[in-house]
Amino acid sequence: MSTTHTENEPHTENEPQAADAEKGWHVDDRCLNCNIARQLAPGMIGYKEGGEYGGLSTVIRQPETQADVELMYQAAHACPTRSVHPPADKWDADSDPYPKALDEDGTVLLCGHASPQTYGATSYLLRRSDGTAMMIDTPRWRPALARRYEQKAGKVTDVLITHLDHVAHARKYADAFKARLWIHEGDLHSLPDADHVIRGTDPVEIGPGVIAHPFPGHTKGTTLFIADEKFCFSGDAFFWSNSQQTLEVAHSVVYDSIRTLAESVARGAEELTFEWVLPGHGDLHHLPVGEMRERMRGLARRSATYPAEEIDYGAVRY
Repeated sequence: MSTTHTENEPHTENEPQAADAEKGWHVDDRCLNCNIARQLAPGMIGYKEGGEYGGLSTVIRQPETQADVELMYQAAHACPTRSVHPPADKWDADSDPYPKALDEDGTVLLCGHASPQTYGATSYLLRRSDGTAMMIDTPRWRPALARRYEQKAGKVTDVLITHLDHVAHARKYADAFKARLWIHEGDLHSLPDADHVIRGTDPVEIGPGVIAHPFPGHTKGTTLFIADEKFCFSGDAFFWSNSQQTLEVAHSVVYDSIRTLAESVARGAEELTFEWVLPGHGDLHHLPVGEMRERMRGLARRSATYPAEEIDYGAVRY
């Protein structure tokens, strides 16, 4: 069965058509600079104008192997604006890999199908030992996707929202799964019908091995979710910067307080234990616990020096 538009919306008259497209794989001009395609197809999708950050994406190298093609489809089916296109817009049958296992034992799955309403944020499924799963932030809403996620990951019991930027589709997925919907009180105004509200600054157990850590700064209600002292779902609090090759905060996109964010990072550098950083934006990355802690300490030192800035998405150092 072809998946050309199973989850992708049909082309509209405003979208680029195959007859107008350049030869080979290409990225159209609706790109948001959300970074997701560059992350999922490294070395083939890069910055359009050669800058280290702040630019739109383009195909910098055509795929050469079947593995390369699979990475391009991975990027294409994740792109929030559906800007990544195969040659002549001809999609291979069964080309959609999502949900896709991140780690060897399949504890974390990438949802793909990012939503433009979350600026292309990456969302995840966290599988638990009892056969259930949790969704962290949400992909674009499609009933067929909700069914597919549960078929692959197991019954989804909880939808965890890291902060107010990522609330789009949360209620629809929670209702489809009959799951509990969580958010911190600091961002509750963005999701007033949440079922469970995290309050204060103390850690909260969501389920066995899954702890919510309030982490204000990017927004008042930003919350990290750490599973099994291994996986840190960081939302937009911090991420792995490919250009800097270390952990970074989006200091040019802070809606609460850069000082508060720096304080959260400093506290987290001493209190949090994890190996994987799994952000909403920016690269995900794996390091041993000790090295990840040292990277957090370095980020704490740097972020303490960052001044308050005007909001500028183009200055984020992905």
